[in-house]
Amino acid sequence: MRLIVSAGGTGGHLYPALALVDYIKTQEPDSEFLFVGTTDRLESKVVPELGYTYEGLHVKGMVGNPLQKAKNALIFVKSLGTSKKILKRFKPDAVVGFGGYPSASVVMAASGQNIPTMIHEQNSVIGLTNKILVKRVDEIVCCYDKAYNEFPKEKTKLLGNPRASAVHGGDLKDVHDIYNIPKDRKIVLFVMGSLGSASVNKVLEGALHSLAGADFDVLYVTGKNNYDEMKADLQDLADNIHLLPYIDDMPSVLSSVDVAVSRAGATTLAEITSLGTPSIIIPSPYVTANHQEYNARELYDKGACDMILEKDLTSEGLLEHLHKMMSDDAMRESIGAKALELGKPNACEDMYRDLKALLEEK
Repeated sequence: MRLIVSAGGTGGHLYPALALVDYIKTQEPDSEFLFVGTTDRLESKVVPELGYTYEGLHVKGMVGNPLQKAKNALIFVKSLGTSKKILKRFKPDAVVGFGGYPSASVVMAASGQNIPTMIHEQNSVIGLTNKILVKRVDEIVCCYDKAYNEFPKEKTKLLGNPRASAVHGGDLKDVHDIYNIPKDRKIVLFVMGSLGSASVNKVLEGALHSLAGADFDVLYVTGKNNYDEMKADLQDLADNIHLLPYIDDMPSVLSSVDVAVSRAGATTLAEITSLGTPSIIIPSPYVTANHQEYNARELYDKGACDMILEKDLTSEGLLEHLHKMMSDDAMRESIGAKALELGKPNACEDMYRDLKALLEEK
């Protein structure tokens, strides 16, 4: 299979794309892949480092004043021409878009040339790029009921996030071994994304003081930008509080902690549901169309997580939610089991199957 995969701007777009490509490689080792993304964002660094061929498109979002939007529209039109040249050179069997403006360009160009196309929506709220592409693509894959109900049913499937497949049943370590914590100690993970959250950190700092000396350990991921400041502020806390700037092997940690307190990014929730992790979700309100809250509500409404909105977040309230869950084994077990029911560990396999069917139809 010769496949172009496009994912622009964020890890939420990129890591599902990488998971799908890695799976296809196991099924068709002779496959050839070309990633198309931005010229200067995350994917432009990560993808080449992984050894995949990469092309960057100069595109910008339709934001700003009317003049800026007009300029960005012209940039997008130019990117369509570049995308057509990429298609001509690579001659893909299919093109799969995972979101971001480069995805809009190359998927639209492929559709115009009758090349089989598929898009993937990671969130409950449909992103602008996928809204643009809805009528042009052959198949749509989504992860949440809300998005599924808004896409055209005749070409939409609820298959989940390929990242879930990548972590499910993988080579996972025990968090106790990773951080040298006694096996009989329960562990709570606090993580607000790779960069952390300054607003939530202020609340968590107060909660951490109250958790010092608790009968469980706490892994607190400050985010790289906040680590030095938080370490200085919390340096005298008890030995059960572990400050970390970042976690490299998040699936292993999520698979073996007792409770995770986290944001509601698409990749995070894909991992939580795939691994059946009991969680308290604090959706970020600073994202487009408040999509993290919608993501979290799909779990919360099914009993698959606890949730606190950031506007309601206080140290006292967070501690109340946390102590309730940590003291109730049956509650944690129920939340974890319901999260696991929502997981889609076969997402990669299912998307690959549908790609093969698209190629046969065309």
